[in-house]
Amino acid sequence: MALSYKTRKRLAILILVVGLPLYIVAAVSLVNWLDRPHILVELGIYVGLGFLWMLPFKKVFLGVGKGDPEKDPDDYPHDPAGKYGPQGKNKD
Repeated sequence: MALSYKTRKRLAILILVVGLPLYIVAAVSLVNWLDRPHILVELGIYVGLGFLWMLPFKKVFLGVGKGDPEKDPDDYPHDPAGKYGPQGKNKD
């Protein structure tokens, strides 16, 4: 089941606002449970966990920063100069 652009955008915001802080708390709790390991080991754990949190959500975040592909391509309200609109039309 493919999610629509609007649904993916809302889900990405929810993951970033609610899920990521919860994941950070879980990562810090995990490192504290290990009785403060060596600083390089601790850094490795944080880097590894920082990378792993995004893997399940890769499909949700893919393309969310771009424009809505379902909209009319002639409608670009964010592009007043017309630089990114459909090419090939002569405006002279």
